[in-house]
Amino acid sequence: MTKRHVSLPPLAEEGLREFIRTVDERLSGDEDTCEVVEDVLIDLHGDRQAYERWQSGADISPAERVRLQGYDPCNATLESEYYAEKDEEKFKESKYLQWLWRQFDATPMADNVEFALRFRQMMANHLFEECGDNCRFFKGISVTYGHNITVGDNVVIHDDVHLDDRGKLTIGDRVSISDDSHVYTHDHDLVDQTHVDNYHTIIEDDVRVTYDSMVRAGVRLGENSILAAKSSISRDVPAHHIAAGTPAKSIAIKDDWASVAEPLEDANADRRAERKLDYDLPADLDQFDEFGRNLTSPDQ
Repeated sequence: MTKRHVSLPPLAEEGLREFIRTVDERLSGDEDTCEVVEDVLIDLHGDRQAYERWQSGADISPAERVRLQGYDPCNATLESEYYAEKDEEKFKESKYLQWLWRQFDATPMADNVEFALRFRQMMANHLFEECGDNCRFFKGISVTYGHNITVGDNVVIHDDVHLDDRGKLTIGDRVSISDDSHVYTHDHDLVDQTHVDNYHTIIEDDVRVTYDSMVRAGVRLGENSILAAKSSISRDVPAHHIAAGTPAKSIAIKDDWASVAEPLEDANADRRAERKLDYDLPADLDQFDEFGRNLTSPDQ
């Protein structure tokens, strides 16, 4: 679809440039990231007066206190914080940045597309392992950690997409991931749900992952391929193929690409095992089973 360039009025453009530049410089500098995130969120949510009243010792309600404390990412936990195999040192930083991303999306400014896309690009430069230029990250995107994600140039990720990087996720140049799609890098064991296997999931250049589709952990989507809407792929998709269905398989080759594409017959190989990632759990891990199930089968 052809799009047009849109620009903001000069004063609005000046304001957003100054704000993004200031936050970028603070995140790049020597300030404590946790304190920067707290400071930015207080202002974005318009709560500076209430925060200063609280800090001066004035009486506030329990609800106000919880709200004001919540701007500090050190006072919050994320689901991924409970994952035992994560890199604790990397997560300390990515948690704060992920909190900024999520709480920014809860502000009215998250719907100002021209501002929000540029602010999220700046945040992605700090949060992701690598992030290319001219990316467009829309509202409601969630990640597991962020620091295991590599994104190329000119990538578009639409509303409410989940990028799981419990393992490792690589997204190439000019990739489009449509609304409500889920891309995974981890799987749970069929019997013991507490056992997790992590993988490297790869989405190559010029791939389109379309509406409400799911990419299973360890899958490679070859360059210029398409995963059709509401499809679920658990095997590799060769370059230039169109895959559809649940479970998805190659149903066609893009027009004018057949000469360089694999034939459709037996196209979707399962190479997930080659991309399985090993990890070690801490020796002093104090673990718990949130399910508390008896996994003894009748055949044991």
